[in-house]
Amino acid sequence: MGVHKGEIAATGHPMNDQTHQSKITFSDVELARQLFGEHNNHLQRIAQSLGVEIQARGNTVHLQGDEIILRLAQNLLSQLYGLLKERYPIYATDIDYAIRLLSADDSAQLKDIFLDTVYITAKKMAITPKSRSQKEYIDAIRQHDIVFGIGPAGTGKTYLAMAMAVAALTKGTVNRIILTRPAVEAGEALGFLPGDLADKVDPYLRPLYDALHDMMRFEKVTGLMQQGVIEVAPIAFMRGRTLNDSFIILDEAQNTTSEQMKMFLTRIGFSSKAVITGDITQIDLPPQKTSGLIEAKEILAHIAGIKMVFFSQRDVVRHRLVQDIIQAYETVSHKRSPVGNGAQRLAEPLPQP
Repeated sequence: MGVHKGEIAATGHPMNDQTHQSKITFSDVELARQLFGEHNNHLQRIAQSLGVEIQARGNTVHLQGDEIILRLAQNLLSQLYGLLKERYPIYATDIDYAIRLLSADDSAQLKDIFLDTVYITAKKMAITPKSRSQKEYIDAIRQHDIVFGIGPAGTGKTYLAMAMAVAALTKGTVNRIILTRPAVEAGEALGFLPGDLADKVDPYLRPLYDALHDMMRFEKVTGLMQQGVIEVAPIAFMRGRTLNDSFIILDEAQNTTSEQMKMFLTRIGFSSKAVITGDITQIDLPPQKTSGLIEAKEILAHIAGIKMVFFSQRDVVRHRLVQDIIQAYETVSHKRSPVGNGAQRLAEPLPQP
């Protein structure tokens, strides 16, 4: 399988029982060049992923392969070209996400998902959803005051929530951002550690800082933190507070206890929004402790104003191998016995909305 420069005869009818041919001509030569990629590397990626033969010449591509896969390739190329017409730059990872989307649902519209810009970073990079679940998650955060994002690592739960928080702060719809997570490894008893509060909790909160610095200049983040506009703290420090006009993100919520989760959810004040993220297959609590996230998933799902969004390995947006790694671990873990924390199975399939 591959992409070749040159021209082939495209008859539009089957060469044999399994192989079909077709061609697509794109009206804008420059956009076609961007679609094909440097040295046709985008076409090569599509050919290898789908198992089709693609030959390109000028602004025309000729495709050859199985009829169903051929329709998928045509749909993919046409929709990617449509994104380029909207000035959305196509990267190799976008092709992977688009293939995943359209393979699962050929009626999906990439424009509805990829063009929903959440935030534009200081480096002028647009943060947008890359899957149906991510799009549902973004819409849920816009429409609900409390949203749970539950699923494996690498699905963008925390990153997108952070982008929504920064966007809300920039627009003035909230006055501050509060980021929190349980410091499970220290048992939330941080007093014995050297240094001030920031020094004590920094190792546990570093992923949140990393996401912030990816979206805003370092100096900007530092200034907002000094002003108290952005606050990063372990969940234990939320006790006794009422958080008004705030965008609050609880990360790694699977490692909260039942009491901590209840305490956190009852901190939310007027004009505030809370997003709770976690992976119920990665619980670090002692076996006798019930995960607050698992309990909340069971008892809060039907409350109006609260939305649960579930992610799976199909939504992983890290290195393309991460999806395969997660799937492999889930396959093995599915056979294991229960280990407490309120989980029925270590890798019980996540319910889909």
